[in-house]
Amino acid sequence: MVVNFQKVSKSYSIYDSPGSRLTELLTFNRLKRHRDFWALRDIDLEIKKGETFCLIGENGSGKSTLLQIIAGILQPSTGTAEIQGRVAALLELGSGFNPEFTGRDNVFLNGAILGMSQKEMASLYDRILEFAEIGDFVNQPVKTYSSGMVVRLAFAVAIHVSPEILLVDEALAVGDIYFRQRCLRKVHELRQQGVTIIFVSHSMGDVKAIGDRTLWLDKGVIREMGETDKVVAKYLAAMDNKDAHYVETHIPVEDSDEATELPPVIVRSIPNIDHRHGDGRA
Repeated sequence: MVVNFQKVSKSYSIYDSPGSRLTELLTFNRLKRHRDFWALRDIDLEIKKGETFCLIGENGSGKSTLLQIIAGILQPSTGTAEIQGRVAALLELGSGFNPEFTGRDNVFLNGAILGMSQKEMASLYDRILEFAEIGDFVNQPVKTYSSGMVVRLAFAVAIHVSPEILLVDEALAVGDIYFRQRCLRKVHELRQQGVTIIFVSHSMGDVKAIGDRTLWLDKGVIREMGETDKVVAKYLAAMDNKDAHYVETHIPVEDSDEATELPPVIVRSIPNIDHRHGDGRA
């Protein structure tokens, strides 16, 4: 196993005001002025080498927190998390990039963080630049980049540093269709090379296309885990029910004679998570 979680939980301290934090600090925590927010609760998880494992769930369900623990950015509050192998992470837009440095500087900086020498990164630089396709902007400060350009460069670095575990957290959502397709093809190549991929996305199409197994997180706990198609189907059904309940309880019915004679029909449909559009003729 390259990832092994045993009863992993993560909590954050929530303060009502800066003064509450200061009071707790000055009393050496004798006076408790915070409340605990549990982002993750008792997560048991095993991910095998070479597996493509997907994480789904609503915003705030704990997906990014789980990935940050795998990446070593966070430590669990309770439980144990064992990670084996070099981790390349594409967690948030531009995470790990210094906006004041040029794209080239950030490439070498990221390589150094991952334990690669300058010589090794120099040998990979042309391939990284070719994949990113940002041209002369690589010599400009990252703060001048568009969101799509940042993701192009960050993804190019992540896949070329010989990762054993690749973490991708919704980073492809800001990319154009052309680049997303290239990235997904690269993900398939890495799968064939035995790289373990942990993928977070709200696009159920992408999840079903690449996921061997899927974990559905709900308010920090495991709601469902197993075969991707089954987990995705249950997740979409739950979101459909939640949306229907919202419509029934929050959208008022017009009070008119026509409404009395012909009750309004509430159409329950799967939410447009994949951002599909068109007239449906296809």
